Amino acid sequence: MALPASITDETVVTQFLTDYYRDFSSLDIDAIVHYFHEPCLIIGPQGVLAAPTRSVLATSLTPVLEGLRGRGYGRSELSIQQFKPLKPATIFVTGVALRFKVDGQPLEQAGVTYLLQKAEQHWKIAALVTHDADKVTDRNE
Repeated sequence: MALPASITDETVVTQFLTDYYRDFSSLDIDAIVHYFHEPCLIIGPQGVLAAPTRSVLATSLTPVLEGLRGRGYGRSELSIQQFKPLKPATIFVTGVALRFKVDGQPLEQAGVTYLLQKAEQHWKIAALVTHDADKVTDRNE
């Protein structure tokens, strides 16, 4: 099914990431892992995780989600700073993930870079890199 001309990849990917952040905010691992490609790669302060399946990803992410829950985590938002199509089925997105406590107070922020791959007509996170938020530049720079 073709998308209407007014719906661009940027619009669709932005909605995909908005939905991902909404579901991530639930801290429900089952709601989170279906956003990821099989296999996927996550690179962060703890090292590199190459998850061949969503089951492996779920096992690896569960302690992270429990840690957030223990710190009073309430929700996350993404401020997209750069959106760059690399190929028709591959898009690079970088931004700042803002995390808030249950009471709405800021918890932390992190730079995030996503490499999204279109698989079976749906965007999926193929690679996620977390980094310092100050390494992210505004899309207007």
